[in-house]
Amino acid sequence: MKLAAHARPVRNVLQASAAALLLLLTSSPSSAAERDAAHALQVMPLPRSLEPSQGLLVITPAGALSGFQLLVDPLPGRGGVGTDTRLQSAVQRLLVRLDRTCGGDVLRSAAAPVAGRAQLEIAVEAPGEAVQSLGEDESYTLEVTPSGGHLSAPTVLGAMHGMETLLQLVSFEDGACVVPAVTIHDAPRFAWRGFMLDVSRHFEPVSEIEHTLDGMAMVKLNVFHWHLSDDQGFRAESRLFPRFTAVASSGEFYTQEQMREVVAYARARGIRVVPEFDVPGHTTSWLLAYPEIGAGEHITTLPVTFGIPQAELDVSSEKTYKFLDAFLGEMAQIFPDAYFHIGGDETEGKGWLDNPRIAAFMKQKGFSKPAELQAYFNQRLLPILARHHKKMIGWDEILNPALPKDVVIQSWRGEASLVQSAGQGYQGLLSAPYYLDGQKTAEEMFLADPVPADTTLAAAQQKLILGGEVCMWSEQVHSVTLDSRVWPRTAAVAERLWSPQADRDIADMYRRLRRVSLSLEAAGLTHISGPQQLWRDLTRNPHPEAMELFASMLEPVSFSDRYQAQKTDRFTSLDRLVDAVVPDPPSRQELAREVDAVLLSRDQEAARRLAARFTAWQHSEPELLSAAVSSPRLSDMRPRVHQFVTLADAGLEALAYLQSSAPPPPGWRAAKLAVIAEAETPVAVVRFTFLPSLRRLVEAAAKDHQQEGRP
Repeated sequence: MKLAAHARPVRNVLQASAAALLLLLTSSPSSAAERDAAHALQVMPLPRSLEPSQGLLVITPAGALSGFQLLVDPLPGRGGVGTDTRLQSAVQRLLVRLDRTCGGDVLRSAAAPVAGRAQLEIAVEAPGEAVQSLGEDESYTLEVTPSGGHLSAPTVLGAMHGMETLLQLVSFEDGACVVPAVTIHDAPRFAWRGFMLDVSRHFEPVSEIEHTLDGMAMVKLNVFHWHLSDDQGFRAESRLFPRFTAVASSGEFYTQEQMREVVAYARARGIRVVPEFDVPGHTTSWLLAYPEIGAGEHITTLPVTFGIPQAELDVSSEKTYKFLDAFLGEMAQIFPDAYFHIGGDETEGKGWLDNPRIAAFMKQKGFSKPAELQAYFNQRLLPILARHHKKMIGWDEILNPALPKDVVIQSWRGEASLVQSAGQGYQGLLSAPYYLDGQKTAEEMFLADPVPADTTLAAAQQKLILGGEVCMWSEQVHSVTLDSRVWPRTAAVAERLWSPQADRDIADMYRRLRRVSLSLEAAGLTHISGPQQLWRDLTRNPHPEAMELFASMLEPVSFSDRYQAQKTDRFTSLDRLVDAVVPDPPSRQELAREVDAVLLSRDQEAARRLAARFTAWQHSEPELLSAAVSSPRLSDMRPRVHQFVTLADAGLEALAYLQSSAPPPPGWRAAKLAVIAEAETPVAVVRFTFLPSLRRLVEAAAKDHQQEGRP
């Protein structure tokens, strides 16, 4: 589709200005106001209290050996822990990251302290508990002046959070690495701020787990919920029951030494590890290895497809509880945390009803529904866990008034179950709005609050809400794509769980999210570089500029939409266009801001930026179509490419009509809105991010002449 003849001159002028406009956009700020804006604090999560002051603490001045040194105060006479090994390791990581950020002199300076240099003093009163617990003090105070800084905390845990805040404050000014003067008093809003990773559907190596823990620590998440068993695989080595890994892991599992390594790695970063072994349903892998504890289903292999296979433990048999006692006791020696996740979700109980012996047991007990038998199972499991010094946590299907009140309910089916469990006196966690495979925007998840301002819960019931967990189910991710599905959106949820309830500024959240995204990548995560690697692989082009442009305007559909379109299973190759695009990319906000500037203030610079974008989309067509033809993995994207160019035409035409004296011809608005409506239907299991903004632009172009009385 081409521009109308009277619109072409405007398009040509806009195209000619694109290069100059792009140069302007990438130039450095020069005015004092711009430099002040650059100092806007980039901390995420937002602290409880932050008071900026005047001046900067210089860490590494340009052209000179660093004047910065760090001191860990042993706090004589106050039980200080300056020699605590966990604190020392955290300080060393702080110095390494400062060294990498600031240019290479920090480590040298720290190794050779000199009197009179600027200092950061860290003072910690106690090491914290030997096994990190729910509710352990995580507070800290950070005070920075031009002459030095002081970080104090009651525990090493709080000190580590303060170090992360300090690192986020670092910026550059006139060739120096600096920290703005500020006073921060900080503590989390919720004690449980978790991230759940499923490694059953797609296994993740220890290295991937550990750099995920690094990212969690950077945004102050403190619970790693490790989903270690499900129908598609059993991932934890058991020496008492070796068939779990011999026949039910496809050869991909964690040894006991590796699991202990992950626990230690997490503790060093202030993160608890809560394992999950899903029972009594989702147990195909259990029963493939040990059919004698099953309800009688004939299982010969691990499932290829996803869903809910019929596989339940025989909860009527004493041998099942003896088996679980031994297994849970073994795992309790590896995972020291007080909480143990039993899953408990999606247990349909068909195998129980089909088994005459179990059906008779249900009748004997007076049970008419599988849910009642599952409640009986959980009651039997509770004393087993208690014997191994563990508390039960499970998905919201386990909620039953017969369970004691120290059971934690994790709500995944909706916020209503969280309110229900708290109303009945149970502690709870919210996960329903934080499912990353739902491909929600960071904004949607950020605004979803475990205890919203309009909650109906009484004050005492609100205190039962421990926090929440982000969930990453792995049916459609693997080690290359995991990071791009998790980050940086998880940082937005981390802020919701840490920061005050009144923190609701979406624009500012995104501003800080883009900055922390770069820091996460610098720390070893690959949510930026991973998709770039896939784009190069998909196109066999070392510089796939058109592909990168195209992909930046797309996002994946949800897990369920992709599953319905492709019927993905355990053997689906996750290396297509949908795997190379990221959820909630910056393009959504960027296009919205530019359209706002054009429509609300007639900003000519914004109009030129938009025109440059649309023109670049048009110019990308030959390269994109060539890639779609040459690569079988991109064959389904051709319709999207044609839509991309047609949408670019619509955008350029709308801009032309907004700036010209000629109105659009009859039917133009309807035709363009039809194009946008057609593009809203997912194709190649990806969606365009910018369609609402383009719709606004087209609507405005059609109305503009009427509003201004033009002919």
